[in-house]
Formats: sequence, C-alpha cells, structure tokens
Amino acid sequence: MRHRVKGKKLGRTAAHRTATLRALSTALIKHKKIKTTLAKAKATRSFVEPLITKAKLDTVHARRLIAREIHDKTVVQELFNEVVPKIGDRPGGYTRIVKLGTRVGDAAEMAILELVDYNEGTVEKPKKKAKKATKEKVKETETTAEVQEKTKETVKEEKAETEPDDLKKIEGIGPKIAEILSNAGIKSFKELSETGADKIRGILEEAGNRYKSHDPETWPQQAKLAAEGKWDELKKWQDELQGGKVVGDAKAEDKKEEDTNSNEDAK
Repeated sequence: MRHRVKGKKLGRTAAHRTATLRALSTALIKHKKIKTTLAKAKATRSFVEPLITKAKLDTVHARRLIAREIHDKTVVQELFNEVVPKIGDRPGGYTRIVKLGTRVGDAAEMAILELVDYNEGTVEKPKKKAKKATKEKVKETETTAEVQEKTKETVKEEKAETEPDDLKKIEGIGPKIAEILSNAGIKSFKELSETGADKIRGILEEAGNRYKSHDPETWPQQAKLAAEGKWDELKKWQDELQGGKVVGDAKAEDKKEEDTNSNEDAK
C-alpha cells in the first residue's frame, strides 16, 4: 500500500520516476515550455515549483539543494540569474498547464507545461487549429473550383468564337464549296448571312466553271436562321427546298433546260 505517498507513479520505479521529473524540470527551465503527457505535466509541476521557490532565496544552501535535482550547471545559473528575477514577487503558481487533447496512437492525454511569466499569451489547442485549417482548406478548394469553372467557361467561349461554323448544314453547300467560302473569308453562319447572293456567285465563278450551276439565292437566309439558332425553322424550310433552291425556281430551271435540249434536238 502507498500510504501518505504523494503523486503519480507514472508506471516507473522510484529512481526512474525521479530521473524523469528531473529531466522534465531541466527542460522546462531551459526552454520555458515543454510538451508532454498530462500526468507527467502535473507531476513535473509539483516537482519544479518548490525548486523555484527555493531559488528565490538565492543562498548557497538553496543553490546546493537545487543542484541536487538539476544536474545541468548552466540551467541552474539560468534559473537564478534569469528566471527568478523575472518571477519577481509572485507568491507561487509559476507554471501553467494547457490541455491539448488525446494523442494519436495510444490516446494519451497531452498537455503543455510552461512558465507563466514567459508565456503570457493564450495557447490555442490543436483541435481548434485543425478546424480552422479545415475551414480554410474548404474555402480554398471552393475558390479553386470556382476559378477552374470560370476558366473552362472562358476556354469554351473562346473555342466557340475561334472555331468556324459547319457551313455544310446549309442546304446546297457541300464540302468543296464550304472550303471555297472559308478561303474567301466566310467561315461562320453570321458572315454568310451578311454576304449577298451576287457576291457569293462571284466567289463561285472565280473558283471555276463547275461551280457556276449552284444557286446561292437562299444561302444567306438559311445562314441567318442558323446563326440565330432557329434550327427547327431552318429544317422545316430546307424540307421545302430542292438542292438549296426554292421548288418553283427549281422546276422552272428544269423546264428551261428541257426546252433548250428540245431545241437542240430539233436543229
């Protein structure tokens, strides 16, 4: 039984426990702040505070008593020359324990043991920092997603502006004529809708005699519907056309061609 035995055993023998508390006290005086388990922090506080109280006397006897526990002469000098003058008239309570939560792995409770006069600011717990960091990370991720989305939209718009329209969707225009119009600077439905039929005929005539037979009379109107996105209306009209020509005009040209052939045969 441990009758009238103060403090935690810390799962160590007496000698091992004393050595641990001496090492932690030395580190505390040297660095003014240490991180350890909550049980060790409480035991170290009970061990180091009486030593600091003795150091306030600043006598040879006090120095010898402290030197029995703190075996680092440099730390002993720092205690008398720096720590004690800073403590001043503080009657006690030289240290402070700040809980940090549990440790990953063994779930041991962690804490910071620090000298109050050297660490007057508050210490934030890692959990709060983690939450704040998580919120900032989420915010940064959302911002990055927004930037990527805007970039995609911009690229899509630029691509739509730079890519030429498929002029072959206009009835009467095939791949070769589409290439001829593109070389002439007509690459979109809008440009085609703003180009007169006579000008288109001139472009076709310059391309060669084989393209003179094409009638571009309805091409600008078809292109206008395509440019405005009226595809249903365009399709309905194209169903009424014949090779891009109005049906009445197509029949008249066919009749004219038949008359010409008949006259040639009569001759």
